[in-house]
Amino acid sequence: MTAKADFTEEEWNVVREGPAAAGMIVLMAHSGGSFRETWALAKTYAEAQKQPGSSRLIDELVSEKPDVERYHSAEEQEQHGLAGIREAVGLVELKATPDEVEAYRTFVLEVATRVAKAHEEEGEPISPAEQAAIEKIASSLGTRAP
Repeated sequence: MTAKADFTEEEWNVVREGPAAAGMIVLMAHSGGSFRETWALAKTYAEAQKQPGSSRLIDELVSEKPDVERYHSAEEQEQHGLAGIREAVGLVELKATPDEVEAYRTFVLEVATRVAKAHEEEGEPISPAEQAAIEKIASSLGTRAP
């Protein structure tokens, strides 16, 4: 099973930032986010900590506080975040099993989706801007949006 020890410190930081970057991209996609969306990001990690065992990689990932770099604009957040997500999934693909890669992709998309659903925008559970962000994240992960 792949774990933090299989990555250099720099690689692990990239892998660790992927899910949080996805959450921030969605949070910034529609009017800059809300407290509920920020809370959903943290809550997704907390709930994953309570259900360990599906993947050692994910278990170790959620055991650390998500590191979220903030940028000056939603566009900058998206650009840097998507590049980081592509790099992260590339690193996981190099070192992990196919099941672990899928678990990583699933977790990143779960974070993004839960952040999007945390606050209704214009009467919709997920706004068009948030859905577009999720689709870009999925594409960066090499998968399809839920």
